[in-house]
Amino acid sequence: MLTETRSTRLVKGSDLNHHGTLFAGRMAEWFVETCFLAGARLLGNPDDLVCVKIHGLAFTKSANPGDIIEIVASPAKTGRTSITIGAEVIINGEAVPAVRGFTTFVCVDGKGKPLAHGLCLPEEWIASHKELCEEAEKLPR
Repeated sequence: MLTETRSTRLVKGSDLNHHGTLFAGRMAEWFVETCFLAGARLLGNPDDLVCVKIHGLAFTKSANPGDIIEIVASPAKTGRTSITIGAEVIINGEAVPAVRGFTTFVCVDGKGKPLAHGLCLPEEWIASHKELCEEAEKLPR
């Protein structure tokens, strides 16, 4: 069954930048990792998936030491060889996401060449995630 993928992190001292807030690079790492897990879950084989693009990762709020970060990632689009995952980052259970964006992965063969995966998102999924899927369709290639 197709589902959201969630990961939770605690912001620790080793995750901070020189301003004392969560380093954007660490957040990007966690974001891509959670999106990868969602893509691998959809594909069924993480060995065949590589990240090719991070789209519009927009930060609207800082995270501080002790904050609890939840990343919620959902499949948003499939191409012939690609899978695009959309994700939001919630800080301390707040209603408005602090970070949003998309990550696109490509299915590859043993030599790293793009490989058709044969996947498509079910119409029910697209209908229940309409805004996410429509936004993914507008992403530049």
